[in-house]
Amino acid sequence: MESFAANLHEMTRTPLHESHVQELMTLGRKVCFQAGETIADVGDPMDHFYYILEGRVELMDPYTREAYFPTSLGPTQFIGDIAFLNNGAHNLPLRAKEETVVLAVPRGEMLEAMARIPEMSDIVISVFAARRRRQIEENDSSLVLIGADYDRNVRRVAEFATRNKIPYRMIDLGSSDAQEIAMSCRLSQRQPAVVFGHNRVLDPPTPAQLAAVLGLEQSFKCDETVDVLIVGGGPAGVSAAVYAGAEGLSALLVEDIAVGGQAGTSSRIENYMGFPTGISGSDLVWRGEVQALKFGTRFMRPRRAESLRRQADGTFCATLDTGQELCARAVVVATGVQYRRLPLERLKDFEGQGVYYAATDMEARYCIGNDVIVVGGGNSAGQAAMYLSRKARHVHVLVRGPSLATSMSDYLLSRLQTDPAITIHYNAQIKSLEGDCKLEAVVVEREGEDWRLACPAAFLMVGAEPNTKWLAATCNLDQKGFVQTGLLAEQGSPFATSCPGLFAVGDVRAGSVKRVASAVGEGSVVISHVWEYLNA
Repeated sequence: MESFAANLHEMTRTPLHESHVQELMTLGRKVCFQAGETIADVGDPMDHFYYILEGRVELMDPYTREAYFPTSLGPTQFIGDIAFLNNGAHNLPLRAKEETVVLAVPRGEMLEAMARIPEMSDIVISVFAARRRRQIEENDSSLVLIGADYDRNVRRVAEFATRNKIPYRMIDLGSSDAQEIAMSCRLSQRQPAVVFGHNRVLDPPTPAQLAAVLGLEQSFKCDETVDVLIVGGGPAGVSAAVYAGAEGLSALLVEDIAVGGQAGTSSRIENYMGFPTGISGSDLVWRGEVQALKFGTRFMRPRRAESLRRQADGTFCATLDTGQELCARAVVVATGVQYRRLPLERLKDFEGQGVYYAATDMEARYCIGNDVIVVGGGNSAGQAAMYLSRKARHVHVLVRGPSLATSMSDYLLSRLQTDPAITIHYNAQIKSLEGDCKLEAVVVEREGEDWRLACPAAFLMVGAEPNTKWLAATCNLDQKGFVQTGLLAEQGSPFATSCPGLFAVGDVRAGSVKRVASAVGEGSVVISHVWEYLNA
């Protein structure tokens, strides 16, 4: 299956061409570091591109300050990872192993050069992305999560980090590593926590706090008006972000959880053109995010749009959950849909503690060796069942109706039916949830009879409710809450809403085809309509 980046250990190192270096010489300045001098510490912004001319640079362990690897970076290599594209922060410290001279190019000038010289951009981005993949696969980071098994807040940070391709280390509460970190941070040895760097404790441990220390919150001036505001970071939104940046529009994308949207919870997509061995939804959309960043589109997360109004001059003003207001000349709504919450007692108590709406690596770790339940009859539920069957002892798929023939792709249904680790239960639904602090068992109503199954995890992937309550006063919605566009809104553009300058794409749009490929296509095409509107 395709990954989001090349394997760093298998890559043949391709240095920048001599012409690329000469270009950087005109943009940057030489900086000398003495042996043992820190070049960048944990949390420092990646505001410069460092190209090594002389000497060696090594990664340091954030706690012991010893060399992290026996190898180091030398002449013709460069420093940084993919966080450089969005002005993120370093998550591992770097120092000069010997007297070192680097060429330091300010981030803005470097991004402009990458836009002008695609061959150089290809090399830099490929290396940066491969380094991020290595960190994730080897759990190599200064971000440490302690006690995610016991604390819901820490688990939410882990979910946010996993879905946004942020490397971190997971440490069990009470382990020797946890005790060592607790001593350096003056924490209780039995206290769940999120620690960044040597002793910086996130308090409270929330995705917003993590985004702040990692530099994921893009700067936005209160009096700034962008050409287009894109709300929602699923396939449609990210596709629009790529094409908006490529067309030279100033664009800002706002996402409340993680880039990828509902597609980001799909562990394997096999019917998307160009990936014959399949690719996960999060990997697919992450590639799009990197493309959009390369073209200059900015991303803000985790931020949720709570209201939208069109002002007298025709510009839009969106109010976020933080109270911040964002202004734009046009808006693209790509907020997609969310799985429906079942009317079950104590459902809220178990959300994040056994009840999940996504099946990623984070959730799968709680299923090893246990029976689990997947509720739903769509492709997302089928893909989740296939993925979990490799981790869990057995996967039970609950389908409310008598068949899956009309709701699930044939290739996926065939696999579910032939997998010995999966059982499909038709005419079945969850009746109640049991457990103290965590989910311990589920009572299922099956063919009119109750069946109790001991399981630590239930994945609810049923129904599709559009995220449009914040739009109710701005444009027309249909009876189910989907945004009316095109002929339904008496507009010529198939993506235009009843409000001039407001467009909708992807699953949130009434009448859209609920497929990843369709969402990507709509996101790419809508920008031409935005361009026409802005230049009318």
